[in-house]
Amino acid sequence: MKRRTLLALAASTVLLAACGQSSTNEAETNAADSATSGGSDLLQRINNGGTINVGTEGTYPPFTYHDESGKLTGYDVEVTRAVADKLGVKVEFKETQWDAMLAGLDSKRFDMVANQVSLTTPERLAKYDKATAYSWSGAVVLAPTDDNRYSSWEGLKGLRSAQSLSSNYGELAERYGAEIVPVDGMAQAIQLVKQDRADLTMNDNLAVLDYLKKFPDAKLEIKLTAPVSEQTGSGLVLLKGDDAVVAKLDEAMAALIADGTLTKLSEEFFGADISQQK
Repeated sequence: MKRRTLLALAASTVLLAACGQSSTNEAETNAADSATSGGSDLLQRINNGGTINVGTEGTYPPFTYHDESGKLTGYDVEVTRAVADKLGVKVEFKETQWDAMLAGLDSKRFDMVANQVSLTTPERLAKYDKATAYSWSGAVVLAPTDDNRYSSWEGLKGLRSAQSLSSNYGELAERYGAEIVPVDGMAQAIQLVKQDRADLTMNDNLAVLDYLKKFPDAKLEIKLTAPVSEQTGSGLVLLKGDDAVVAKLDEAMAALIADGTLTKLSEEFFGADISQQK
């Protein structure tokens, strides 16, 4: 009796072990198949025509803001909508303050950010991925239209440049030997140039283009543009590790460049094409 009981127990143990091993192998196989075919949750939503969630400020014209009717719009917003259309997905914007933008991405409150983000620091490059840039910017020199002294950056030596002392552009003006005329910001700098109390001012290309679009009769123009090597690109930013999604975003952005959509949106919001390095 004892012998038969022991044999039965042994057989049961072997059977359970075999079943357990089979279940483990099946689970591992299913997990591997899921990872291969499905990918991340975001990738699955894109593949299935779902919804992507995008963080943006909504208070940063002309990139992301509300128009007179209250509609969320802006260059970054409309580019994102165009990307979503190419991908065949819906897009839902999550408005948040700039200081909390990347924290919201970290906590997965949204899938990506569309808010003029440039990955220029080692810390950001290690943590985030950026799709193909949809805007490029760098320092430019703004001066009166009828002033023809601007043939090279080296030619700024001795000229009066209206700059905020704490800005990168002030440092750049000093590097090229310009005489700094201290100001509180871009608006004051432009006024001094218009009043001939300064010869020029330096600022970000996109900020200057926005000003010129709003004030086409200012009798000012961009004289010099930073070389390509010093320009920075902004694009859709997401957490590192979703290479398949980045590839799809890059493909959509390439299509928008090829069919002229990015150029059209650039000219709508800036009066110039900012989607390509120049």
